[in-house]
Amino acid sequence: MELDPVLDWVIAKGVEGIEERDLVDGFARRCRETGLPFHRIIIFADMLDPTFEGRAVQWRDDGEAPQIREYTSTAEGEAAEAWQRTPFFALSQSNDVEFRVRIGLGERTGAHMIEDFAHEGATDYIAFMHRIGENAIIGEMDAVYSHYTTRQAGGFTDAQLARLRQLVKALSLAFKSLTIARMTRTLAHVYLGHGAAETVLTGRILRGMAQRIEAVLWFSDLRSYTAISDAAHPGQIIPLLNDYADAAMTAIDKAGGETMKLIGDGVLAVFRDGDTGTCAARALAAERAFRTALADVSSRRRNEGLPVTDAYVALHCGEVFYGNIGAAHRLDFTVVGPAVNEVSRIATLCRSVDRTFLVSEAFHDALAYEERSDLVSTGRFALRGVGRAQHLFTVDPALRDPAG
Repeated sequence: MELDPVLDWVIAKGVEGIEERDLVDGFARRCRETGLPFHRIIIFADMLDPTFEGRAVQWRDDGEAPQIREYTSTAEGEAAEAWQRTPFFALSQSNDVEFRVRIGLGERTGAHMIEDFAHEGATDYIAFMHRIGENAIIGEMDAVYSHYTTRQAGGFTDAQLARLRQLVKALSLAFKSLTIARMTRTLAHVYLGHGAAETVLTGRILRGMAQRIEAVLWFSDLRSYTAISDAAHPGQIIPLLNDYADAAMTAIDKAGGETMKLIGDGVLAVFRDGDTGTCAARALAAERAFRTALADVSSRRRNEGLPVTDAYVALHCGEVFYGNIGAAHRLDFTVVGPAVNEVSRIATLCRSVDRTFLVSEAFHDALAYEERSDLVSTGRFALRGVGRAQHLFTVDPALRDPAG
């Protein structure tokens, strides 16, 4: 028996891995060319993502490119009410795999979408829910949903439906495969940062596999965080950390750095893309952008009656090991080495010298002359646990507030 050409194409592309919109567009066009006259298609699945609940691809026969829609939580409010009126929700509450509405015969449901399709001339509608087994569920992704409409007189024929049922299984499997690949990449980026994530995703996950690199290091933490956390309502602590961490990490990312670790209220980051002078200039630009963002965050929080604070930032240059450290069953991708300890100690020293920003002599010297013209010496200081005293610099107090 000859394999259906559309089925063969979907399987091949599912193994190959292509963009979801290209998968759906190719599927729809090939189906129409071989006797399945679709008017509309949507296919979607929930995901494991920090900002949205799921991702859908919408296709229609108007010649436009398929649309990607990322949707937020449908657990409450108007979104929940809208979801509960869909055929997909009806399927999720039953043991059924498909839900058909013969629009051309006058059949209707309480779903607004069915009325919309009827106004567009649709004659038939069928929705599918392909459930994922318990052992394979990731996050909220427990099924792949899809629906199909046609404007063909009389709706889908029995033969067309039989063929569609087979094709949709393969399409759902391919879509699930692409969704899992997307989730894997998203989770790696969210928890490791873009640089470390790409390193891990290329296969560098062996315990002890680390690069010895020269890098510019950033360490920041919040001023008076302990006092604030003791005085604030417990429910305010996480939002406070999120607001200020977002300001720091956004500035670091936009300047080409990588956040390696959140340590309580502290942020450890590296700048390693380029020579040391280039990385130092980017780190300095990130610190300036961070100060602007801090002012905006604190202004908004103050207006909302929420606790506000400032941040200490230290910048340093040195050699570090960048890679996998830990046990065989639990690894951490991070940076370690004396330079990491030193930048942390410099940040701690900010409190003693009453400055919110300090850089090491190595960092100062890595900058071009014009880039360090705003920096002035604060003197030499002994750092706890570091063998030699460090000559430290800060921004000229005349260019910042007295706490500077």
